[in-house]
Amino acid sequence: MADAPEPGFDQILARLREVVGRLESGDLSLEQSLQVYEEGVKLARSGQQLLATAEKRVEILVSSASGVEVVPFATTTDTTER
Repeated sequence: MADAPEPGFDQILARLREVVGRLESGDLSLEQSLQVYEEGVKLARSGQQLLATAEKRVEILVSSASGVEVVPFATTTDTTER
C-alpha cells in the first residue's frame, strides 16, 4: 500500500480554516477540542515548514540567476526597517 502524498500548502490552509471554524463553533467537548487543536498545531507546523522550504528555493533561484550572492526573501519587517 502506497503512502498518501503530502498535502500542499493550499490544502493545509483550507484544513486549518476548518479546524479554526470547529474550535470557534463551541460545539465540541473538551476532549474533542483538544484533539482538533492538536491537529491544528500539526497543520500550522507543516505549513510553516512548506513556507520555509519555498523561501529557501527563492533564495537559491535568485542566487542562481544573478550568479553573485544569495538574496534572502524579504519579509515585511525587512522592508520597513530600511
